[in-house]
Amino acid sequence: MALNNTYDARLQQETAVGAGVQLLLLALLGTAIGMGVAGWLTGLAFAFATWAVLSRALHRSALRSFGPANRVTLGRATLVGGVTALVADSFESAPPVTLLVGLTAIALLLDGVDGKVARRTGTSSALGARFDMEVDAFLILVLSVYVAMDLGPWVLLIGSMRYAFVAAARFAPWLNAPLPPSFARKTVAALQGICLLTAGSGLLPYTAELAVVLLALGSLVWSFGRDVVWLWRNARQVAVPAEEIPAVPAKTPELVAG
Repeated sequence: MALNNTYDARLQQETAVGAGVQLLLLALLGTAIGMGVAGWLTGLAFAFATWAVLSRALHRSALRSFGPANRVTLGRATLVGGVTALVADSFESAPPVTLLVGLTAIALLLDGVDGKVARRTGTSSALGARFDMEVDAFLILVLSVYVAMDLGPWVLLIGSMRYAFVAAARFAPWLNAPLPPSFARKTVAALQGICLLTAGSGLLPYTAELAVVLLALGSLVWSFGRDVVWLWRNARQVAVPAEEIPAVPAKTPELVAG
């Protein structure tokens, strides 16, 4: 029991350090651009929510070490927190586009690093995969909000689609079944961030921005639609009479954005 408490304390220290780095980044952003109340409150809320949710997940997990891959993901989460604060602040004043694009680009570039680190160090875990996925999904949501300010609220469909899928799975449990690996799904998921970042950079004319975001939305609808059809067909194929279904413990949904 004492050993488990020691491991738990070390894990909680990791999350506390992450929260501290997030606050430091917010302080640097606030000093550099004179961030307003909306940016500060949103950034602080993100830092607290990330710390609270991650601390709870680590406490419930069987991990004995936070691991290098999760540290990379935590670093990406810190960058996403900065992007979130900047997007919230953009509702009050003109956003520092260069800074916002820079933070987002680094977060996107690091997206594939944590997975590679986990595989090379043998520290892959269900919690790490879920943590990585949630950071990705939230970044896409925040970018959707930012781009929607120029192109219209329909862009929010990109950021909200994954959350709508999770909500639908509560009423249709067959959506919780694990999906087979798919290179196309991973490609579409990566495309979302690239397209939204390109559209939000302000480097393209309006028509080009619109085309890029429509490409992202169209590919995402196709990817989600394909996966939903596969899950539905698979659920029908494995369906058996209720009295023949053995009792099994609940599984954590393994959802992949896009």
